[in-house]
Amino acid sequence: MHDPALQLAIFGRMALAAALGFAVGIERELRGSPAGERTIALVAAGSAGFASLAVNVFPGTGGQVLAGVATGVGFLGAGVIWRGSMGPARGLTSAAATWTVAAIGILTGAGLYLTAVLATLLTLGMLEFAHLPFLGRWVHRMRPTDHSDEPPTTALDR
Repeated sequence: MHDPALQLAIFGRMALAAALGFAVGIERELRGSPAGERTIALVAAGSAGFASLAVNVFPGTGGQVLAGVATGVGFLGAGVIWRGSMGPARGLTSAAATWTVAAIGILTGAGLYLTAVLATLLTLGMLEFAHLPFLGRWVHRMRPTDHSDEPPTTALDR
């Protein structure tokens, strides 16, 4: 049987990862994204659980466990992305945030708490950058006005 202290430590890592993921999820929810706070918090907690198992229980094959987490979350992210009738893809940022939160969960599960917290702050900063009053106006002014990012209008343009 595994040490109860180790089990509590793994639970604590999962709880911290869930809290960090929840913070990112709140931002996504407030922006009306398809992935909300519960989904992203669960991804972070699950990733922390897998990482803790990899580090503490299966140290010899831990890299394979982490690769499986990254692949699995990539599939989850693909489900977040959708495209409406050949229009632009939607949900890319939420998919990327979900994948990044999985990495934050892995950092937490591996016991790299400071790095996980700083990565969460970095993620929130990147997600909110364009919405900051001064910076948002500056970024929006820099965007091209030639409408090249609009969907194609004919079959030949696709």
